[in-house]
Amino acid sequence: MRFAAIADVHGNYLALEAVLADIRAQGITDIVNLGDIASGPLDARRTMDMLMALDAVHVLGNHDRYLIDRLPEKMGSWDRPAHAQLDASHLDWLRAVPKTQVFREKVFLCHATPAHDEIYWLETVLPDGTVRMSSLDAIEERAKGVTQSLILCAHTHVARAVQLRDGRLVVNPGSVGSPGYRDIHPYPHVIEAGTPDARYAILELVAGDWRVTFRHVPYDHAAMADLARQNGQAELASALATGWIE
Repeated sequence: MRFAAIADVHGNYLALEAVLADIRAQGITDIVNLGDIASGPLDARRTMDMLMALDAVHVLGNHDRYLIDRLPEKMGSWDRPAHAQLDASHLDWLRAVPKTQVFREKVFLCHATPAHDEIYWLETVLPDGTVRMSSLDAIEERAKGVTQSLILCAHTHVARAVQLRDGRLVVNPGSVGSPGYRDIHPYPHVIEAGTPDARYAILELVAGDWRVTFRHVPYDHAAMADLARQNGQAELASALATGWIE
């Protein structure tokens, strides 16, 4: 069993194109998508068209939910411009995407945690804005009730794998399209990948053990940085250009 996991595309169709080409080059046909497809000041329509046409297993991200559970005037600065690019067929497709799924009986899929689409799982934000790895106890607490040996999550855009004491593996494949962002919840903080590459993961079950390979894929990130800048998102433009928030 071998497949690819993608997440947090955030309207970056050029990064998605590069990742899908790399997945094909690895001889992989099965893909799971962990959500946050369109929201961002980039190209939501083209990104959604690509993912809707893809033979993949999808779960809904928090930013996907924002596009369908509130009025445009109540949306944030990443969701409102994305919503304006989408039509009813895109939104109806999102409404049919589940919040969690089980892939081939062995893999649990969620966006953030099994119970909530907005809570950090493998990372913790301290009151001073420091972002660190969560404690094993806290990670295992959120994994209660999940019986699959591999658990995939996303949301923080940080590529990471954590093995639980019972042998289960929790993996975040990183972000395809957004290598950095600033947030205020639960405390003001910044996430930075350190490079502008698109990220995803390859998961393989070998002799009963899961192996994970994190892939960094170069693409024309300067074009996406220019688009973000044109659309008034200087911080995202910086992240797309360098992997850092300037």
